[in-house]
Amino acid sequence: MGRLLLAAIVVIGVPAATCGYIILSEKLVALLPDKRQRVVRPWFWVAPAVVFLLVFLVYPTISTIVLSFEGPDSTTFVGIDNYTFMFTDPSMLIALRNNIIWLVVFTAFTVGFGLVVAVLSERVPYESLAKGIVFLPMAISFVGAGVIWKFVYAFQPAGAAQTGLLNAILVAIVPGFQPQAWLINSPLNDFALIAVAVWVWTGFCTVILSAALKGISREVLEAARVDGANEWQIFRAVIIPTISTTIAVVTTTMVIFALKAFDIVYVMTNGNYGTDVLANRMYTEMFTNDNFGRASAISVILLVAIIPIMLGNIQRFRQQEETR
Repeated sequence: MGRLLLAAIVVIGVPAATCGYIILSEKLVALLPDKRQRVVRPWFWVAPAVVFLLVFLVYPTISTIVLSFEGPDSTTFVGIDNYTFMFTDPSMLIALRNNIIWLVVFTAFTVGFGLVVAVLSERVPYESLAKGIVFLPMAISFVGAGVIWKFVYAFQPAGAAQTGLLNAILVAIVPGFQPQAWLINSPLNDFALIAVAVWVWTGFCTVILSAALKGISREVLEAARVDGANEWQIFRAVIIPTISTTIAVVTTTMVIFALKAFDIVYVMTNGNYGTDVLANRMYTEMFTNDNFGRASAISVILLVAIIPIMLGNIQRFRQQEETR
């Protein structure tokens, strides 16, 4: 009965409240002089969004920053101890190192492969099929991808039947190959996890970059060919500069994902064997160690790391608008 009442409130109450707010706000605005209406009306329309931002974004952010200066039970002030722990504890330094590896390797391969696939797929008659195959992993959740690739990376000792697809293939085709524990041996395991994320996200980069390529004038490309430019020169001097803004946006998206990588690491190794990352460590500190102060400090560091990236992206957009 309680669930039915909640469903009724959501289905009927929310739209009714929205309509009531619109009607009431318009009636209140109508009481004002015409000049005032033009000034006040936009604020009535954006007020709900501003309230939601304050309640669900600004307040949690401020609260998290405050918690990052408090102890495990959030009752004692510990100053910068939580941040000191982050940059001195050996396990935290491993997580920081791994996040940097994710940031560089994951971003480079997803954007690079996405661009290559987008360019090459335009030159084949089965373009849609090729892009669909590359994009297909995006339909799988990151948890599902992690489970699938755990089976791919499964390891059995040399001489035993290999249940993992990767080891089975390599043992069959490479003479003398010794099966590898892909998720245990460091630093191989870090790159094995990154490969899963690249497999999932390359399709996203391909689709976005392919849409940008479609916007390049065919006349410009033909003119470059008439001038004697080969395909590599066209790619480097025409295609890349033309879609540079899109590349920057896609790169920013990949960087943000790399900074907050969690699902794949949690499912496949749970941060063991030297594969921990900041987001997984934040989860461990909060829900396993019950240390809300350290977890909050990690989340603040992730926020601070993302802010310059977003500011750079905004600045790039502004420069682009000024040149139009």
